[in-house]
Parts: sequence; structure tokens; C-alpha cells
Amino acid sequence: MPLSDPELEDLLADMESDRVERKESAQAADKIGQAICAFANDLPDHRLPGVLFLGVKDDGRPAGLAITDQLLQNLAAHRDQGNLLPPPSMTVRKVVLHGQELAVVEVQPSNTPPVRYKGQIWVRVGPRRGLANGDDERRLNERRRSLDLPFDARPQQEATLADLDRGLFSDTLVPSLVPAAVLAANGRSTEQRLAALRLTTADGIPTTAGLLTVGKDPLRFLPGAYIQFLRVAGDSLADPIVDEKRLDGPLPALLRTLDELLRINIRVAVDITGGPLESKTPDYPVAALQQVVRNAVMHRTYEHTNSPVRLTWYLDRIEVVSPGGPFGVVTTASFGSGITDYRNPTLAEMMHGLGYVQRFGAGIPITRKGLADNGNPPPEFEPTESHVAVTIRSRS
Repeated sequence: MPLSDPELEDLLADMESDRVERKESAQAADKIGQAICAFANDLPDHRLPGVLFLGVKDDGRPAGLAITDQLLQNLAAHRDQGNLLPPPSMTVRKVVLHGQELAVVEVQPSNTPPVRYKGQIWVRVGPRRGLANGDDERRLNERRRSLDLPFDARPQQEATLADLDRGLFSDTLVPSLVPAAVLAANGRSTEQRLAALRLTTADGIPTTAGLLTVGKDPLRFLPGAYIQFLRVAGDSLADPIVDEKRLDGPLPALLRTLDELLRINIRVAVDITGGPLESKTPDYPVAALQQVVRNAVMHRTYEHTNSPVRLTWYLDRIEVVSPGGPFGVVTTASFGSGITDYRNPTLAEMMHGLGYVQRFGAGIPITRKGLADNGNPPPEFEPTESHVAVTIRSRS
């Protein structure tokens, strides 16, 4: 439940609180991102939301900032730009306090700390915002023990560090997720980095996300963690199956193989008569297909299921079915409306770091635009309580 106006007025008046930051404007985007990151990490362990007020000076006087819809949209966009990982839970709204219009960003403490902004962990120490030191980072890692964690951040108790590919982690994942300057400065061990990225617990037990991302054999612990591909020579499963594959392995290999599979199966029509130059048109735009299947991998449930993501390629359409219905604030009614939530926030962070997700919440818009630009019909979504199905029809 959002803070009430009297609660916000009390926080606004408290010049010493480490749950409050005041800004005259929204021009310094990086400082706003750092403030959101620090509130999400909640180093003081208040377990209460932090509040960023915009339109007010440090001493609490009005700054005369116009609180427009565009300003509120820009503030809300911080959550999904991919700079804050994992994406924090936050709300943005306009309020009137003591007769003064302000923009309020309310940030909930993360249940999967540490949260990073552009690869760095920001925390609040009293009224000051700064970078976390090694002890701060350890405290945030250990706090995850007592929180109600998403399934991808929970430990897989039967797994050990020997089940993780340390070379894959050090050579591929770390350079993708941690800026070089941070790597050079912090001097963390591999075990510390695994814990800081939520791929192991603070005690070194691999998490679900750790096994999915850099596990030597993810299926040993998560038997449904693969993509079942079928190519059918017809428009129903009663027709002959001409190709069948099971795509599995750690996340970098899985997504790389998936991209190759999509490109191999797309057919390109060449027109040499319609103009001075030949034109080439694929039956499906690869970018749209990538969005659909990558989102299935990212948003599906891995808990209590042996079901894979199913990718079935018919003559006239492609069907993608992922286990698990809409999650969190997203419902079957609001699915596709722009509301987003994350069942697997750590996995989403890994996919963003590897370059397979550019911006959170943009998958469906990119899919729709890609299909429209290529001349395909719009995608058909079928969200249910148990699964999400997407049908992509071939251009005619």
C-alpha cells in the first residue's frame, strides 16, 4: 500500500532521515538511478520504502518544478531501462503536500539484494548516498537468507560449487555484467562474485539462477529447463514431424543455439521482378521471434514443473507455449497492457547482461512492430493461469 499523504509529509519534514532524498529537478538521471538503487538495497534494514521527492530543495522549500505527465513517465522508465538490476519495485506519482506539487518515487526494499545501478551497488549511510564496500556487500548477500525469495534466487540444496562452470562464469558472465572499472577496483574472489550476483547463497550453495546460467548440467536439478522444438510439415500435430530438437544447457549456450535455430528455419522470399533491385522478405522477422522465445525463457516458471518451453513451427504459424501464467501484478486481464513484473528477477538480470534483453517491458511492443513492419498479422496471446501461449502467423 502506498504511503499516505501524512506519512509523506512527515518524511519530507525530517531532514535527517535515511529513507528520504530530495531533488529540485529530474535533470541528473544518474543520481536518480543511484538513489533508487540505494533505497532498494535498504542497507539500514528498515524494511520500509524509501522516498525520492522531486520539486523540493534540500531545506524543504519548493523548487518550482512543473510536475508533468512526461516527467512522471521519465521517472517510471528508470525501472525498465536495464540500468537497475534486478528491477526494483517502485511507484511514481504526483502528490500535493502543504499546497505544493511534488513528484514522489516510492521504492520498496528488494527481496533479492544487492541491486545494482550500471553495475555498481549504491547504499545509504545516514543521509548520504555512496558505493557499498565489501562489508556492506556481505551484509546484503547474507540478508537474502531471511527473505521470501523468488524461486530463481533460492538455493538448490543438493547442488554444490562443483556443479557450476567457473570458467563460463569468469570468462563470459562477469565481463558482461560487471564494468571493467568495478572489477579492477573491488578485488572480489570468484566465490564472492557468485554470491553478489545471486548465483550462489552467501554460504556458497548454487541458486536456481546459478544453475540455469552457469550450471554444468541444469537439467539434473531443473528437469523442465529446456526448449522443445518441433517442425511440422502441416498445420496440426497429426501431420509429419520433419525436425525435432531439444535445446538445453547453461543460459549463454541455450540462447545462442536458439538464435541459430530461428535463423535456420526462417525462409526468405526473393523478388527479382518488382523493381530495379531484388528484394528479400522473410516469412517471419527474426527479432520478433527472438523476443517471444527469450521472454518465454525469462518469464516461465521453473518451480514444481517438468514442462519445457514448447516451440512448434507449423507451415502457416509458430506456436510458443511457456509454463506458468502471468506473474505478480500482471493478470490474465492486464497481460500485454504494459504492466510488467518479474517471476525470475535474477535470470532477467543475467539475460540483460548477456545482451539478450535490451530494455525490460519492451518485448511485446517490439514483437508487434516487427511483425507489422514485415507484413505479418499481429501476434495472438493466450495467457491462462497455467501457461502463456503465443501464436505468430506467417506473412501471406
